[in-house]
Amino acid sequence: EGHTIQELLHTKFSAPESEIRDQLTRNGQWSGELTQARRDGTELIVASHWILYRRDPGGPPVVAQVNNDVTDARRAEAALREADRHKDQFLATLAHELRNPLAPIRTGLDLLRAQGGSVESDGPSAEVHAMLERQVGNLVRLIDDLLDVGRVNTGKIALALERVNLADIVEDAVEASRPHVAAAGHELLIDIPKEPLPLDADRTRLAQALLNLLNNAVKFTDPGGRLSLTARRDGTDVEIRVADNGIGIPLDMLPKVFDLFTQVDYSAHRSHAGLGIGLNLVKALVEMHHGSIAAHSSGPGLGSEFVMRLPMAALRARRAATGTPASSEPAPAGPPRRILVVDDSPDSARSLAMLLTMKGHQCQTAFDGPGALEAAAEFDPDVFVLDIGMPGMSGYEVARRLRATTDFNRAKLIAVTGWGQPEDRRRVKESGFDHHLVKPIAVNALAELLSER
Repeated sequence: EGHTIQELLHTKFSAPESEIRDQLTRNGQWSGELTQARRDGTELIVASHWILYRRDPGGPPVVAQVNNDVTDARRAEAALREADRHKDQFLATLAHELRNPLAPIRTGLDLLRAQGGSVESDGPSAEVHAMLERQVGNLVRLIDDLLDVGRVNTGKIALALERVNLADIVEDAVEASRPHVAAAGHELLIDIPKEPLPLDADRTRLAQALLNLLNNAVKFTDPGGRLSLTARRDGTDVEIRVADNGIGIPLDMLPKVFDLFTQVDYSAHRSHAGLGIGLNLVKALVEMHHGSIAAHSSGPGLGSEFVMRLPMAALRARRAATGTPASSEPAPAGPPRRILVVDDSPDSARSLAMLLTMKGHQCQTAFDGPGALEAAAEFDPDVFVLDIGMPGMSGYEVARRLRATTDFNRAKLIAVTGWGQPEDRRRVKESGFDHHLVKPIAVNALAELLSER
């Protein structure tokens, strides 16, 4: 049906008038989505296509209109977006709630190690201490993987690309996996070329992917098994293989092992099933690096092999931007600091203060925002280690108030929190913090920040 532009713009739909007029004038047609209020108060959404023509030569221009009702489709899309938002919020809250109790556990382990004594010996205490450290590390990685798989699959993670040698990535992954390999009594064979194999990659993320493959091999290989990690140059690519002589993969499951939440059903190994997120995360990270990964197995009981292929960096740039290797030496102790540790978990605050005191610092604790401001006025700290999610007055508000005073606007503010999403990091920076650490923190990371002038 033909209508004048004026009729359509002012009586039928709520439309972007200037955009429609411009498109019709220039192109003779316009396409887009329009909304119209129904009599019952609900909203009608249509995908509309308008074509400008004249019924009679010399007559006024009119518009032919084709409309498609897409209301239900748009409502479904909005519901999916809302469900995805709630999922992300739930995972972030879950991570926060799990990280909070892990913080004093890890700090307590660091305290025991710093005190020396029986945990440094070869007796049962040393074994228990090592076991607790491994399991805390497992929980932290599980939490991180759970968050990462959602962020990677929705494009919310950006890679920090740099020129890096494959050997450095392998070293990072192998070093992190050694406690698990040793605990299972496995033999791990490493065979990589001596020649540099340069990649333009995010070193941390690729090491994370390789570590997940190694840990997967450890998990699905019976005690005393044999694992191998080999790499070679294949044309312009690097090929990395992680193999084991473990329980293998049924042939019908090979195409599915990288799907999210996929679990191979081994009745005798159900305790090893996991959440089915590790391999999905590996695949996503490898593909973000423009690589590929495939799984191979001859069947149950015959072991598994995962083959990762990554494009090498341009050979002409081999000498560029490899960066200075990070020192393996512990962070310098630096001068003694006056540190106020603030956390609404007394266990977290006190255990961290005890550890920092053993490192030569002078510490006090507070357990809420007002208490932090009161303690700051009396103690005059030069460093604040602040939790964020405190009731009443958050760490954000404490930081803003400290920065607003001349007494503490130059103090070092370190956020130590269970919240680690990009949005949380942005808010931490905007509130005046100098650094952001996610619970449970590594004591060396905090020591390095304290050593800075």
